[in-house]
Amino acid sequence: MFDQSPYVCRVEWGKRGAREAAERGDIIIIVDVLSFSTTVISALNNGAIIYPYPPNLDGKEYADKLGAEYILGRAEAAKIGKPTLSPVSFNKEHTKRKYVLSSLNGAFCTWVASKVPALLIGSLLNASSVALVANQLRLQTQANITVVPCGEQWSNVREFEDTLRPSIEDYLGAGAILSYLEGEKSPEAEVCIGAFHNTKQKIDALIWEGGSGRELRERGFEADVKHSSQLNVYQTVPILHKDHFVVSS
Repeated sequence: MFDQSPYVCRVEWGKRGAREAAERGDIIIIVDVLSFSTTVISALNNGAIIYPYPPNLDGKEYADKLGAEYILGRAEAAKIGKPTLSPVSFNKEHTKRKYVLSSLNGAFCTWVASKVPALLIGSLLNASSVALVANQLRLQTQANITVVPCGEQWSNVREFEDTLRPSIEDYLGAGAILSYLEGEKSPEAEVCIGAFHNTKQKIDALIWEGGSGRELRERGFEADVKHSSQLNVYQTVPILHKDHFVVSS
């Protein structure tokens, strides 16, 4: 009843949604605008190699085994000039260097959904390009496509409460991608597309003033919010290859 069949293009939220889509064997597009998806796209655009890893496991030990660098928190890494979950922290100096990137949302959803025909990383930055790749993969595999806005996590959650906090930036990013996908859209996907179309001209302002954007700005990461709010400025499309992302050809 809730799998959005028989529609080709669907939308699901968070880790549970990622698992549902993976169990269906869908092509999955992970959307975490602030900031996992945007960071992965920006890192690969600068030639870095990113290994996603869930935050509940020992990412430092995993990085040591790979001969990679474990990405630290924004504030900690910024003090010593290292790349972070901040997308603007990557540049050409990081070309061909390996990094393990953990996050509560995007990396975790990627981990949950890794065993699928194809897992792509999408954001506002590459919305049209990631949709183009997904459309091509669908023709090759005949699989459906699920876009997964990851959302955020509530802090100080009580025992009876859910942890997922849906976020406008991920919903609008998902809507942007869905608007470029081919194939019949589920009602859930149509509403998501409508949200994007109705706010497209002021999407940067909405994300700037949205809860997640305000949180980052108050911590001093205004540049992250501005960078992440740009539409279709990169053609880079990360696709999961075994344990790391490569640029889809």
